[in-house]
Amino acid sequence: MSTTLFRTSAWAACAVAALTLVSVSPAQAKDAPPQVTEDGLQLAKSTKTRLVYVKPGATFSQYDRVAILDCYVEFEKDWQKDYNASRMGLEGRVSDKDVERIKTDLAAEFKKVFVDELQNKGGYQVVDVAAPDVLLLRPALLNVEVNAPDIMTAGIERTVVRSAGQMTLYLELWDPATKTVLARVMDAQEDDEAFAQMANRVTNKAAADRILREWAEELRKRLDTVRRKDEQ
Repeated sequence: MSTTLFRTSAWAACAVAALTLVSVSPAQAKDAPPQVTEDGLQLAKSTKTRLVYVKPGATFSQYDRVAILDCYVEFEKDWQKDYNASRMGLEGRVSDKDVERIKTDLAAEFKKVFVDELQNKGGYQVVDVAAPDVLLLRPALLNVEVNAPDIMTAGIERTVVRSAGQMTLYLELWDPATKTVLARVMDAQEDDEAFAQMANRVTNKAAADRILREWAEELRKRLDTVRRKDEQ
């Protein structure tokens, strides 16, 4: 599948720019979202944390397979600088290498969770080709914050948190054969564990998985619903 159109820096810039419509912790609309986007999508849902836009007349019953592009990941602006400023001395600071590792791990986890939900639970075969029956997912995770990143330190450090962090999903659904965007979703979520817990790589991954699984499950159910509706 040719993905040149979908893998440009302009795509990331557009995703970040679109999130000026929403913020996180919790997300609040800065301004009323437009009813129609510049590329012709119409507002279908608007809440404090979520915006959903859909192309008028778009149908989904023709899609039996799904292609998922690599997930773009970007931290909240100044997250690394602000986190390191809160540390005493150089010990426990987040390095550029740590940031890239977290991005890579989170992108891989996104792919793993969405493939499992869509293919193993939903029956949508995940492929890497463009065809009339393939729906292309173009994902990004933005405004990522990790409250207590698990990094390599010389000593033993334990951090207790009530929330592992937060992130915002930016997801576009495309028809790759016609290079047409069919829907766009922006949703900000924060880990909301009820009790304080020890933060480490395992608990951070579990928190990310909970949010990713909710998004993937909702997408699967929504695709099932619109497919059934289209077929009636």
